[in-house]
Amino acid sequence: MGKLFHATAALSVLLATLMAANAADVPPYARPVAPSVYLPPPFSWTGFYIGPNLGGAWSQRNLTDTLLGLNLSNVNDKGAFIGGGQLGYNYQFGNFVLGIEADFDGVASTNSPGTGVAGPAFGTQVTNNNRWIATLAGRFGITNDTWLFYGKAGGGWVGSDDLTITNTVTGASITLSNNNTNSGWLVGGGIEWALAPNWSVKIEYDYLGLSSRTFTVSTGGFLAGDTFTTSNPNVQMVKVGANYLFKYWAGGY
Repeated sequence: MGKLFHATAALSVLLATLMAANAADVPPYARPVAPSVYLPPPFSWTGFYIGPNLGGAWSQRNLTDTLLGLNLSNVNDKGAFIGGGQLGYNYQFGNFVLGIEADFDGVASTNSPGTGVAGPAFGTQVTNNNRWIATLAGRFGITNDTWLFYGKAGGGWVGSDDLTITNTVTGASITLSNNNTNSGWLVGGGIEWALAPNWSVKIEYDYLGLSSRTFTVSTGGFLAGDTFTTSNPNVQMVKVGANYLFKYWAGGY
């Protein structure tokens, strides 16, 4: 009986020792780690883009002649609908964006002549409609994530109909042509908003200052030999547009 007691006590001590050693090997209880929250990368404007635009355009010019002293100041068109598209490339570094953009827009007929008077019995009506407008400009702006505030500077070209001058008293008219494409400098600016990873919309204003031109009336007929000069011609445009951004070509998403 004593031997059984001693054997049982020894076995109990052995089991207690083994359990203590096993408990020392078990690491302390670790609290579960909360799952990480996914944060999308900041929006990037870097990449190529293309899209449509539409809006309105207004032109203005001064017209003078040498024969009768005709002076039509601030000959204004009433405005015309324009529509077309643009393509370009942006590169973003930090919060700044640099790029280049080309636009082409067709112009609906303005049919809005300017009128003036030179002499008591001589009235004039001047008609000269723009047909298309093309621009090429650098863009520079600052971005706040999906918003881009930008300016533009570059050049542009305007294609127009022949210049027509009509005597409103007699009905006689002349049509002058001297290279119906005019060019000049461009400044503008706008705001663009990315409403989706690859889509943006914008509103933009542009001022296109064109070169002065001189037209000479051929001999024979109404105002033969007279010379007309258009000075300070310009075109102003307000456009809205949309762009599709090919950002995956530039490492975007």
